[in-house]
Amino acid sequence: QVQLVESGGGLVQPGGSLRLSCAASGNIFSINTMGWYRQAPGKQREMVAIIISGGSTNYAEPVKGRFTISRDNAKNTVYLQMNSLKPEDTAVYYCYANVVRQGTMSSSAYWGQGTQVTVFS
Repeated sequence: QVQLVESGGGLVQPGGSLRLSCAASGNIFSINTMGWYRQAPGKQREMVAIIISGGSTNYAEPVKGRFTISRDNAKNTVYLQMNSLKPEDTAVYYCYANVVRQGTMSSSAYWGQGTQVTVFS
């Protein structure tokens, strides 16, 4: 089994910053892509940022220049530094990891439980 544990969500004023963390644990051989997705009430879940093992990243247009994704492969952890937060960033943020489990040859997708980020004035 693989678990993704998220932390760092909370309440912040517009223009403020938050740093999300997500640590993967369990029967892990390696992790390919890790990332963050978000979903606001009544809206579809959307990709925020992804990062592959080699360090290549992709960001959704609304967060480009404001958010930075990074990872620590030794710790199986992905981070999302969120700066210049806007009210429209308010959502539940979900951690994602594409994991190769020990004893297998293929990867599977795993999701965290979600952490609430609320931006308010």
